[in-house]
Amino acid sequence: MTVLALYPADPAPELAQLLDLNGFVWKGLAEPSDVDLLEPDEGWGGAIVQLVEDSDLSWNMLRALRKRDIPVAPLLLMIRGNQLTELELRDDLFDDFCLDPFHPREFEARVRHMLASSGGELSGERIEYGPLILDLETYEASVDSQPLDLTFMEYELLRFLAATPGRVFTREVLLSRVWGYEYYGGARTVDVHVRRLRAKLGEEYAALIQTVRSVGYRLGESRRR
Repeated sequence: MTVLALYPADPAPELAQLLDLNGFVWKGLAEPSDVDLLEPDEGWGGAIVQLVEDSDLSWNMLRALRKRDIPVAPLLLMIRGNQLTELELRDDLFDDFCLDPFHPREFEARVRHMLASSGGELSGERIEYGPLILDLETYEASVDSQPLDLTFMEYELLRFLAATPGRVFTREVLLSRVWGYEYYGGARTVDVHVRRLRAKLGEEYAALIQTVRSVGYRLGESRRR
């Protein structure tokens, strides 16, 4: 049985209800020492951490989950739009982030994607653009035959751009079409996901996602050396 670590220990009722209704098993953590004290025999299957008002408490919990002999992963961070600047230089402490307040269906999809096992052959309908392949059935992506370890929204953003290569999309359009509703984080949400996508594509293929100054982003050709 997969058990999720959840911080804070007393989550908002709507979050606890959503997890329960979708069959996710979780244990609330009150302080960093609970990571070890409350760990189930089979280990943590992942973690969901909300960045609370005193954000240092949440970052300390994230460090406790990550800085151990067997780091807890995958880890989803819930963060408000006015806290996005705190993500800088902390990418190693979480695998994906979700803006709070959240959309229930998106949140459920993120958690399921986060927990889904990776691997297997590419199959079914897919999008191909040069070295980039996205499998639309398995939510897998690869570049130059190397699998990409993408979060749910990273995959969704890449899929949207790859569906119409060369077309330029403003940040506002990407927020509306990929995220599906207005985010408090605004343009910074798109920029953070593009930055992380480029890092995962690697130096050779980062330029597949091109910035169009004062407009937005498009999927373009990689500037291979």
